[in-house]
Amino acid sequence: MVSRAVTQLYDDVLRPSGLRVTQFSILATIARVGEANLRQLEDTLAIDQTTLTRSLNLLERDRVIERVPHPDGRVKAMRLTSTGRRALDAARPLWAHAQDKVLRELGTKSWADTRRRLAHLLQVAVKKRRPIRGRSRVQPRSAPRRRSPVAG
Repeated sequence: MVSRAVTQLYDDVLRPSGLRVTQFSILATIARVGEANLRQLEDTLAIDQTTLTRSLNLLERDRVIERVPHPDGRVKAMRLTSTGRRALDAARPLWAHAQDKVLRELGTKSWADTRRRLAHLLQVAVKKRRPIRGRSRVQPRSAPRRRSPVAG
């Protein structure tokens, strides 16, 4: 519930830019590193591949990002287009306004504590999501053992 409310706050503030907060985060990450592939974005943003791919396809459709050739043809690398840079430039002050609003409401000390706790929660959640190499995420349950009748 909290995450939805916070997402809605940022989406409302970012609306004039035409971006949603998830799109803003993707664009800001790509802008920070220059080019990013799917795995880098998944790891940095802690977004599952299906959600990320859907968002990237929409951003590519809107010509905000573009695919970049990569030596390994299996790797999908992206970078911002000039349209993407303009969209991000328009959205940054709006995002900063939302950040300021949250900071004013919570206060500096409470905000620092909240960020620390959320960072820890993120570490726990990401660790739980990662499969152990060679094993599937969901372990099959073994069939219940039948009890042998006890002679008595």
